[in-house]
Amino acid sequence: MNIGINGDSAIALAWKQIDPDVCAAYPITPQTIIVERFSDFVADGEVETEFVTTESEHSAMSVCIGSASAGARTVTATASAGMAYMWEMLGIASGMRVPITMAVANRTLSAPLNIHCDHSDVMSTRDTGWVLIFAENVQEAYDNAIMAMRIAEHKDVRLPVMHNLDGFILTHAIERMTTLDTHAVKDFVGKYKTDHSLLDIKNPITHGVMDLQDYFFEHKYQLVEAMENAKAVIEEVFEDFAALSGRKYEMLEAYRCEDAEYVTVVIGSTAGTMKEAVDQLREEGHKVGCIKVRVYRPFPTEKFQELLSGRKMVAVMDRHISLGSTGPMFTEICASVIDAEDSPDVVNFVYGLGGRDVPVSDLKEVYMKMIDGSCKKLNFLGVRL
Repeated sequence: MNIGINGDSAIALAWKQIDPDVCAAYPITPQTIIVERFSDFVADGEVETEFVTTESEHSAMSVCIGSASAGARTVTATASAGMAYMWEMLGIASGMRVPITMAVANRTLSAPLNIHCDHSDVMSTRDTGWVLIFAENVQEAYDNAIMAMRIAEHKDVRLPVMHNLDGFILTHAIERMTTLDTHAVKDFVGKYKTDHSLLDIKNPITHGVMDLQDYFFEHKYQLVEAMENAKAVIEEVFEDFAALSGRKYEMLEAYRCEDAEYVTVVIGSTAGTMKEAVDQLREEGHKVGCIKVRVYRPFPTEKFQELLSGRKMVAVMDRHISLGSTGPMFTEICASVIDAEDSPDVVNFVYGLGGRDVPVSDLKEVYMKMIDGSCKKLNFLGVRL
């Protein structure tokens, strides 16, 4: 069925169709609509979910970890300072291998105080052991919420998943979206059963142990293996979802890159604007293309090598700056292609901080600076200097 809906409400709808066991959350702009709308479903008896209203984001993630450790399918949502407040618990969630799924409405971190979109919140958590998935539009936000459950709970992964959508740009914008049948969604995610429940008194196990020099390294290495396993699982889930919905997703989506000499790499809603820039420049005779990153963790190194080798130049678009360095995706892509055959020249454009608008004209400028050779290694797009 086709409906008009904003991104936050689309995620709440996906959760309603899944009917998770527990949702523990604390509201923060621009995530608030997700948990408000889902709480309506709970209050109206449309789901059987236990909704826990906590006093903080730290408490919300703590409840989620306990819930998931007990074997309950668990969801939550946050943004920006809320994610920063639950920071301590993010590594605990992944280290304890609890398959929580969390919607993140991407919003900048203060200061100065700003409630609009950039990726400083999620990029600041990229090393915490969570699978990271991004949406370009409301349809993808809905679909990712469903697929995230299958990925997190797969026996070869058992890691928490963040599915991200750009604050206000997607969270509050109403777009046309095609829903799935609720029974089909339930069949797709299946029933969740943990192998090691905290509440299984007949088979007691220890959770949250002290883990010192003897075994800590080995347990962290298990997370490395789980992330590597996640690559195949994600592709499997994408294939199954395509069979269900007709919507085919990939970890990296190449757009008009077949003969492209100049390519950009972008995450989130800006990918749609970038495609328009590519189309316009193609009409002007320029061989350009773009690559949208749907999955950032696990980082698809091999796919980047395949898609970027042989290009004249690649511009990595970061909606976050690692202060004192560059954008975070830029460094990882450089590391990915440095030993690739016919490695391209790679430059970095930092853009859209604090929700700064990114028109097609600015994105066309990125390509033209690559073509005429006027770009630096690190560039700031649209900033008043």
